[in-house]
Amino acid sequence: MQSMPSKELPASDADDSGPVVFLSGPTAAGKTDIAVHLVDRFAAQIISVDSAQVFRGLDIGTGKPDRALLARAPHRLIDIRDPDECYSAAEFHADARRAIRAIRAEGRLPLLVGGTGLYFRALERGLSPLPKADRRLREAFEIEAASIGWPAMHARLAQVDAQAAKRIHPNDPQRIGRALEIHGASGRSMSQWLESGRRHSLAAPICRIVLEPLEHDGDRSLLHRRIHDRFTGMLKKGLVDEVEALDRNWQLDAHSPSMRAVGYRQVRSFLRKEYGFDEMVERALAATRQLAKRQITWWRSERQSFRVDCHAPDRAERVAGRIDQFLAECASASGGDCQATSALGLVN
Repeated sequence: MQSMPSKELPASDADDSGPVVFLSGPTAAGKTDIAVHLVDRFAAQIISVDSAQVFRGLDIGTGKPDRALLARAPHRLIDIRDPDECYSAAEFHADARRAIRAIRAEGRLPLLVGGTGLYFRALERGLSPLPKADRRLREAFEIEAASIGWPAMHARLAQVDAQAAKRIHPNDPQRIGRALEIHGASGRSMSQWLESGRRHSLAAPICRIVLEPLEHDGDRSLLHRRIHDRFTGMLKKGLVDEVEALDRNWQLDAHSPSMRAVGYRQVRSFLRKEYGFDEMVERALAATRQLAKRQITWWRSERQSFRVDCHAPDRAERVAGRIDQFLAECASASGGDCQATSALGLVN
């Protein structure tokens, strides 16, 4: 599987004024299907905002688009790291800015699609300088968490960084671990680092669209059904074989960032006979539901977003209509000379 390269232009602050579209939401909300519809309707190109799809070989379990879909709607920032490598929000920030400028240079609309809220926030608001990842510290915290549990680690975080503990859910091991790692490596809390100032925010009009289940008529149960059907479909497509191949071809362990992805870590534990197949399925489904819940909570904290019910029959039309409105507003604000709008011609 090939992704569009993201190294065409330097990550400078030049040409950051053209409009961009953010299409976000929880896992299994149907973001990719909507995005392909938008590529067909607008002269858009997709930038993936997914912390798992960056890894080569993680195809089935991440819902990565197949070759046929990529031929129709190319995606940037997928398959850009080997599964034994790391990838950070800071790297995404630089790569996404380069990709946005490259897409604009082609006269297209940058369409950022995914569920990794931290990446969207890093791109939009910029980044504060943070200490680099310390794998030894992280592994030490994970070993301790295996003994006392992540809620206890969250309580420890509250003692050294109350602000971060308030933001981070007690069952979010990746963010708890990172916050503890930053404090352990530097002696300063993550909140202190963040308060030291952000750099390189995105100087562009942004259309923020969130595809999510609305709280009525049991919509959360519909999302859970989608999650179930999606995961069982992944198993039928060969997810277990995919994880076996990853283990065979790469030196991976439970601490490898790629193996922290929901579904992969449960299948890997099943392959190591830590539990049976049925328990693996239940654990993976539970973890995916928890991920979706965290994502929904995250996106509902982003107030300036246009929200679309992911179960609505006309969801694609609602999203496209909001983008039409956004591009028209952008053109009006710039006296009809909005770079991307004039290039796109507001295709309908």
